[in-house]
Amino acid sequence: MTNTTHARHCKPGTLAAAFALSLGLAATSSHAAQGTLEPQTMTTEQSASETLSAKQQAIPLIAAAMATSDMPKLNASLNQGLDAGLTISEAKEILVQLYAYAGFPRSLNALGELMRVAEARKQRGIQDAPGREPSRVIPTGDELLAAGKANQTRIAGAPVQGPLFDFAPVINQYLQAHLFGDIFERDNLDWQSRELATVGALAATPGVEPQLRSHMAASMRVGLTVSQLRQLIQALADNGDADAARRAREALDTQLAEAAGRP
Repeated sequence: MTNTTHARHCKPGTLAAAFALSLGLAATSSHAAQGTLEPQTMTTEQSASETLSAKQQAIPLIAAAMATSDMPKLNASLNQGLDAGLTISEAKEILVQLYAYAGFPRSLNALGELMRVAEARKQRGIQDAPGREPSRVIPTGDELLAAGKANQTRIAGAPVQGPLFDFAPVINQYLQAHLFGDIFERDNLDWQSRELATVGALAATPGVEPQLRSHMAASMRVGLTVSQLRQLIQALADNGDADAARRAREALDTQLAEAAGRP
């Protein structure tokens, strides 16, 4: 899905283009730069903080360890997150969502590790908050596709479309119906947390730099600040994930340089 040639020559200033490039195609909308994500349309409250909470700092570390199948680091980061107030439901949701970026085998193995962590903590007398399941009914059929398309458009700032989707329309149907529909309609994990997880997983994965750049932009669109993203990068570095931190830093710097060059 990566297309580095397109990534190098994309026009700056459109998040929709970045999203399209994450799939190896060119966006056709000319209005992406004008797209905004209204706070009332978000599935989470937006924080005005310039720093990540302790719970938020743990999320990309969990994701990075999951994406690399580093079980000792995953164990430690899950404990870190739960100690900081991450609920069991939120931890599960992070690991479930990331199957879309890291694959089912890693997701299943990570969920197994979470089960072991939760049981070990219970044996030590630690009572972790269970959290909650999604509070609204997930639509089905055409309604699900419409909801997913709306979520995708809000995050990208404009409809994502291009030659690849013309060539294989079903892939966008899967993206809209499942990733942005089934998953993003689940409101037991806010969109900022979902992007923190996605950035952490992509940063830990070599060869997906276009996708990482697009999700840096998406992170800012859902309300994360540059300061918070730089804190994410530092957290990866402090956790011994030097390559992941470097890739994340380069992705953020590239995105900011493109944004600065917008007319």
